[in-house]
Amino acid sequence: MEKIAFTLEDTKEEVEFFVLEETRLNGRDYILVTDSEQGDGEALILKDLSPDGDSDAVYEIVEDDQELEGVLGIFEQLLEDVELTL
Repeated sequence: MEKIAFTLEDTKEEVEFFVLEETRLNGRDYILVTDSEQGDGEALILKDLSPDGDSDAVYEIVEDDQELEGVLGIFEQLLEDVELTL
């Protein structure tokens, strides 16, 4: 499982997540990440806000309910053996 590190903008603290899956929807890249490599953990869906072709990605947590439900549905199809809940 791929591990990815993020630097929080406000505190400059570095946090690491495990990438469970990624997808592209309406021209945007999304990743599903978790704080636990195995077992139950907290999961987040992050949206890449950087321009296409940019080598550094800028992610934000998806908070819009409609967008979240749409992307969550795609991740559920991609990860058939994983149960995702809001």
